[in-house]
Amino acid sequence: MKKNTAKLELSEEAMKTYGYQVVDAIVEHHLTQKDQKPVALGSREEMDNLFLEEAPEKGSDPSGVLEFVLEKVMTNSTNMAHPKSYSFVPGPSNYVSVMADALATGFNVFSGGWVASPAAAELEIITIQWLLKIFGFPSKKGGGIFTSGGSMANLTALTTARRIKCGPDFSKAIIYLSDQAHSSNIKAIRVLGFKKEQIRIIPTDIEFKFAVNKLKNCIAKDRLEGLQPFCLIATSGTTNTGTVDPLTELAAICKEEDIWFHIDGAYGAAAILSKKGKQLMKGMEKADSLTVDPHKWFYQPYEMGCLLVRNHKYLSQTFTEKPEYLRDIEGNTSEINFYDHGIQLTRRFRALKFYMSIKIFGLAEFRTAISYTIELAEQTEKRLRKSQLWEVVFPATLAVINFRYNPIGQNMDAEALDRVNQHISENVVASRKALLVTTILHGQVVLRMCLINPRTTLEDVEETLQLCEHIAQNYAVLTN
Repeated sequence: MKKNTAKLELSEEAMKTYGYQVVDAIVEHHLTQKDQKPVALGSREEMDNLFLEEAPEKGSDPSGVLEFVLEKVMTNSTNMAHPKSYSFVPGPSNYVSVMADALATGFNVFSGGWVASPAAAELEIITIQWLLKIFGFPSKKGGGIFTSGGSMANLTALTTARRIKCGPDFSKAIIYLSDQAHSSNIKAIRVLGFKKEQIRIIPTDIEFKFAVNKLKNCIAKDRLEGLQPFCLIATSGTTNTGTVDPLTELAAICKEEDIWFHIDGAYGAAAILSKKGKQLMKGMEKADSLTVDPHKWFYQPYEMGCLLVRNHKYLSQTFTEKPEYLRDIEGNTSEINFYDHGIQLTRRFRALKFYMSIKIFGLAEFRTAISYTIELAEQTEKRLRKSQLWEVVFPATLAVINFRYNPIGQNMDAEALDRVNQHISENVVASRKALLVTTILHGQVVLRMCLINPRTTLEDVEETLQLCEHIAQNYAVLTN
């Protein structure tokens, strides 16, 4: 038998050299983000020209491959952590968690079962307990699981709700959500096999909050028709406007109607650490389940979502399977196997980055960062209201502000306003100086800033608004 020479290893010296080069590149990236372009643009043809090739039969020099990746891949990827990345929900991240992710991946820790990695499972238990306390969930009965993101957390929550409330027959089950609920919830509902007629999308009021009276009427009608209302999805920080639904009122309805109360707080829940955010989150502690996205406002790198539940047994009752090949590693009931609490069997060690960043920075640092970003959005609103060029379409809410170019005295019609604001967005992105895209509110095209990056300054916002104004004025010249 031939000796195996293909061990997929580098020499000790080569590993150290390669590793130092990678760390140097990451540190340089973190230190120079403000000097970089936040936006990457490229067509499929351009990307094919850069990367398209057959899989190489022979290997290449590690440093050369790394240099190519840094020059061609990283520069052609939008930087969601840039101070002028305002769109969608930015991902500011932090260096400590990045290094923790490197450790977890470097040691290739399997975080599915207790026997494989008792320390990894214990850190997930501990950090979940930290989150249970932050959000007011029961510390003894409560539980949770880290997921790839909010989409998987919402899917896990709805799967659990269906199992606990409906059992095997969900043919008459009805689920309620607002027209501002995140699209991941609709996707989860579809994945779970619910029919379109089992979904009730309740209109929101003028402030984009769940319309409570319309919800009550809908539930009553469904009960009279012999259907089974089983789950309501509220939102704590909508993506469009940062709006928080009336959680206390919705919790009372769910309790009275015996409906599972799920809160999608993927965006806004972390704001509970701030004084202003805590006021908005009243009623959150009454939820049966809560989605939180640490890779948003808890400043963790992608991917990291989280689902919290009032009773950890809900998860094990929903997801536990007992295949023969796992029969020897069940452990006792206190030794949690997280593959019994969610969909994934093989799981990466996500808890480590959250644990290390909280240990090193402390919750107070996160609280200060979140409070700063909420205030930054409010300062941006004040700046806009003092200008004759801008209209605030929806006020700053949980670090989100919606506005549009609408100069006093020009009397542009609705279509013209939509065109100029779309033009501003497209040209800001084309300039690569900022990532600023539009959304639709009240049927209008508006610009939306999400300002959760603690490294974004009011000067950054001011420079971006001046760029927008310059683009709008040039557009006016061209169209007149």
